[in-house]
Amino acid sequence: MRLSRTLRFGLLGLAIGLLLSGAAVPLYAQVSVPAEPPDPPEQPPFGLPFATEPSLSTWYIVQWYGNTTFAYHWRNYYYEAGQGLHFGLDFSVRCGTEIQAIGDGIVTYVDEARYGSGPHNLIIDHQNGFTSLYGHLLERSSLKPSEAVKQGDVIGLSGDPDGTCDSRPHLHLEIRDDTYHYAYNPVIFIDADWDTLALFGPMWGFQQDLTDPRRWVTPTDQPPVDFWSETLNDYAYPWPPDWLQQ
Repeated sequence: MRLSRTLRFGLLGLAIGLLLSGAAVPLYAQVSVPAEPPDPPEQPPFGLPFATEPSLSTWYIVQWYGNTTFAYHWRNYYYEAGQGLHFGLDFSVRCGTEIQAIGDGIVTYVDEARYGSGPHNLIIDHQNGFTSLYGHLLERSSLKPSEAVKQGDVIGLSGDPDGTCDSRPHLHLEIRDDTYHYAYNPVIFIDADWDTLALFGPMWGFQQDLTDPRRWVTPTDQPPVDFWSETLNDYAYPWPPDWLQQ
């Protein structure tokens, strides 16, 4: 069935908007997609993407995965593909900081434009049903597709989605299944002291639904994303208020 001109231009506009915003654009691999997202492993299989300890002068969480207030306000624009959720974890970090592989695996994509997260990105298949995406890298990684990496190997340098290194430098990290159809909360995949990490550094808070005010409001209770499915957070009674509805 041919798409109408209006729909084709609408989808093109959405993709361009996502690329310019720094958000990642979901890519569907030509593989069988499971009807339900695979269950996360019982124990976190991955490590953090930095060799240094967290601090305000090294790195910290600037936006969590999931139902953040920022993602909520732009749920029908930049985050429409991700059901209205921020489908990665953002680490504020100086440009040029070494980024490490969070686990063993095989490089599958380098600078794949269909994933956004420019100006450069890299994806690793961890051969356990899950993949990791590293976005907003400073320059193209020297690694090549099909190259093997070990946890802790340097896979690139941190950058800035605006290409300036003084705008909003950060690493955007995603965990997806190996069909690229579902995204997961990296917090439950990475072995780290998240309680301590939540105590310092500026961060986007989580959006509340006043009809169910305790749902999806902590770093650990965020739902998986089923790309291009219905929006999860179209709240009739949101808090904080939705500035786009004012």
